Amino acid sequence: MSEEVNVKVERALARFDRVTRALDERDGPARAAARRERQRVNRDLGRRLARVGVGIGVVSVLTIVIGLITPIGMFGFLAAVGLAIGIAALLAFVPGERAAKAPSADLPNSQMVQHFDSYLYRTRPALPPPARAEIDAISSRLGALRASLERVETLDPKAQDARRLMSIHLPGLIDRYLTVPSEFRRQEDSEGLTVDQRLVEGLSAARTALEEISQDLAKNDLDAFETQGRFIKSRYGEQTIDS
Repeated sequence: MSEEVNVKVERALARFDRVTRALDERDGPARAAARRERQRVNRDLGRRLARVGVGIGVVSVLTIVIGLITPIGMFGFLAAVGLAIGIAALLAFVPGERAAKAPSADLPNSQMVQHFDSYLYRTRPALPPPARAEIDAISSRLGALRASLERVETLDPKAQDARRLMSIHLPGLIDRYLTVPSEFRRQEDSEGLTVDQRLVEGLSAARTALEEISQDLAKNDLDAFETQGRFIKSRYGEQTIDS
């Protein structure tokens, strides 16, 4: 009887997990991450269409120039049309980057944050629920981090710390987790932690580090603003403008 109860409890918990996961996907950080990913996909589509337009334009201009020099005839015209269609198909239907891939270490700060956001979104479904919660917490803070990193040089020490986390350490943690067979992920290690728990622990530490970096960069902006305000007050605050 107790075994039957345990089975029912496990089924109820599984249903609860599915429902909460669906609610989580419908609203909150996961939904915002999905919206950002759609925007990135749409931008990529726009670039593809622009390349198609340029390719067709080049073929058209070359056809006109050649036609002015020497008659190309019907077969030449059909060849030009076929070439334009081939170029359009090649540029439009070459598959884009769909697999989750860590950001390249040589990307500018702003682009690295965007690629990192995309990487988190694409790897999120393969992670356990507690890890997805940490991923959502990290994703929700990337907007502020990106705004701060856009205003500093790539070689800034704080920027370098953030870049290493986004391009090497965090993707390395997630990629290594995904290589562990699922049947081994709940086995405890010598410290009594499972692979899932280690993943959540590492993501939590990375989230805290990124938050601290973002706060430090924002503090630099606040200090600069405060200094500028004090300068203006000391320079012009006591002066009056005579009419």
